[in-house]
Amino acid sequence: MELILNKDVDNLGFTDDVVEVKNGYGRNYLIPHGYASLATPSAKKALAEKLKQRAYKDKKIIDAANKEAQRLNGLEINITAKAGNDGKLFGSVTNADVSTALEKEGIEIEKKFISIAGGAVKRTGQYEATIRFHRDVVETLTFEVVSES
Repeated sequence: MELILNKDVDNLGFTDDVVEVKNGYGRNYLIPHGYASLATPSAKKALAEKLKQRAYKDKKIIDAANKEAQRLNGLEINITAKAGNDGKLFGSVTNADVSTALEKEGIEIEKKFISIAGGAVKRTGQYEATIRFHRDVVETLTFEVVSES
């Protein structure tokens, strides 16, 4: 079943993408919840016109996102957490903690746009997080989890 996404759907696509999904997923979840609509020929033509008109506006948004992403270059983030002698954390460091650390540096990113490789961090050390500023602008951030003294 071919659908046009009305909203961003995790692990499927972004708004205005044309995607192919199984019939039951489209009929029973995406369409009733308003996440997608059928990709009829007339809907595809309307989408093409909408995308053409929006291309100029997107260029400005992408330029702003690229400028924000450049601020991550050379940025050193240290997140302190309570840890035992062997380096194992009492708790974990999540994307919310990375978002908070970035806010202290003056970069505001919602936690849902940050994904840490492997999920939550449970030990001290260096890790990488992928940050999505825009659907076309994705940057990698290296951060370090250190033990509280």
